[in-house]
Amino acid sequence: MQARAVIGSCPAVRPVAAARAPCQPRRLRMRCAASAEPVEKVESVAEEKAAAPKADGSPAAAAGFADVQRPPRIPIEDTILFQGFGWDSCKDGAWYKKVESMIPQLQAAKITHLWLPPPSQSVAPQGYLPGQLYNLKSKYGNKEELQSLNRALMAAGIRPMADIVINHRCADQQDENGVWNKYGDDVSHDGKPINWDQWAITCDDPKFNGTGNPDSGDDYEAAPDLDHHNKELRDSLVDWLNWLKTDLGFEGWRFDYVRGFAAEYVKEYIERTQGPDCFNVGENFLNLQWNDGSLDYNQDGARQMLVDFVEGAKCCTMFDFVTKGILQEAVKNTQYDRLKDGNGKAPGMLGWWPEKTCTFIDNHDTGSSQGHWPFPNEKVVQGYAYILTHPGIPCLFWEHHFDWGLADEINALVELRLRAGIKANSKLEILCAEHDVYVARIDDKVTIKMGPRYDIGDLAPKESDGWKKSVRGADWCTWEKA
Repeated sequence: MQARAVIGSCPAVRPVAAARAPCQPRRLRMRCAASAEPVEKVESVAEEKAAAPKADGSPAAAAGFADVQRPPRIPIEDTILFQGFGWDSCKDGAWYKKVESMIPQLQAAKITHLWLPPPSQSVAPQGYLPGQLYNLKSKYGNKEELQSLNRALMAAGIRPMADIVINHRCADQQDENGVWNKYGDDVSHDGKPINWDQWAITCDDPKFNGTGNPDSGDDYEAAPDLDHHNKELRDSLVDWLNWLKTDLGFEGWRFDYVRGFAAEYVKEYIERTQGPDCFNVGENFLNLQWNDGSLDYNQDGARQMLVDFVEGAKCCTMFDFVTKGILQEAVKNTQYDRLKDGNGKAPGMLGWWPEKTCTFIDNHDTGSSQGHWPFPNEKVVQGYAYILTHPGIPCLFWEHHFDWGLADEINALVELRLRAGIKANSKLEILCAEHDVYVARIDDKVTIKMGPRYDIGDLAPKESDGWKKSVRGADWCTWEKA
């Protein structure tokens, strides 16, 4: 399938049939069950305000961010995102404090946004089975530690982003049939209980006996699916998001599991909280097309799914799982011809709508200790060489940077990107894409060669034309215009 002409910045592409081939990598699902560990109670926001001292430098003064000089918003195409946690970061016990201690290294990485883990109390320690939304005592730390971290990030010029899990929510009470589908223990910022029950859950949720509207997306098996068609529920979520913005300082959202609810609601949540000029990104760990264990060269169906969501959400970017899948197959199997589609463009969402595309190598799901779909270990830096020299919005991963000791190599590539002024909407010209070599030029400022072929003949940039070799590594090299 081919993209049609671009109208404004939005490619009007053909619809794709709903049927999808099963994807090889899959995310683990954890059940929201009565056997989960008990929730630790916290004071309501109203009680907290009543008991706290006034704004005199005491802890209460940190309750809001009205007095904080927030970093100025930058054009979304200039964003460099950094995922500030891995799957096992919740085991640290004081993750927020650890991240705050690493802010000088994050500044040195020249990132613009730091993606932090889900902030709310959760049945699962990683935060992806949220219960009490306003209860910010999680396995990563508490509210005060999160506020301190976000203040320090802003002072360093880094914008904190929250991982927002709103497709589903675990109940804290059972109904008369023993089904966990009633909510009553959470209290909002103005002291009102969020006493949802079955009406907040979709009526076609197969396990949790909801009485709401039909689901607007895919079912999430492990927890009750929320009815985003319901305005009362949406208003409650908007209230919570605005509280995270004003009292916790978050400057953008990473929307978890957007395949579970309609894009129009992502649009509404962004417009009613951060606004359309703020960087936000959605996650759809989607299916790619495989054939007898081999990834098909044509992944236009998956590309279309990402584009369709952005067309509906308008002011949200998307993680490009298609580029990740194709890129790691290319470098792993010496199939660099995969890196150009039939129209001479990059083969992922990157080739159709780069300014709405967030590229990445691995995250807490695909890599980390879960390892559902990891990038080849020995090729990770080469992967970063691709996403940091190409259009799109690159996302770096904490574990690669710090735990793997790759900070110097990744930082050097970020510096190259900044020196050359590469942006999400930069011009990409693919000069060669053959099985053992890939050569591309970006904005006529950076050239990258990937693959084991050493001699690329006339494609090699010449010093006489103002080119000089720049950052390089095993089976890859870059040049930049002097």
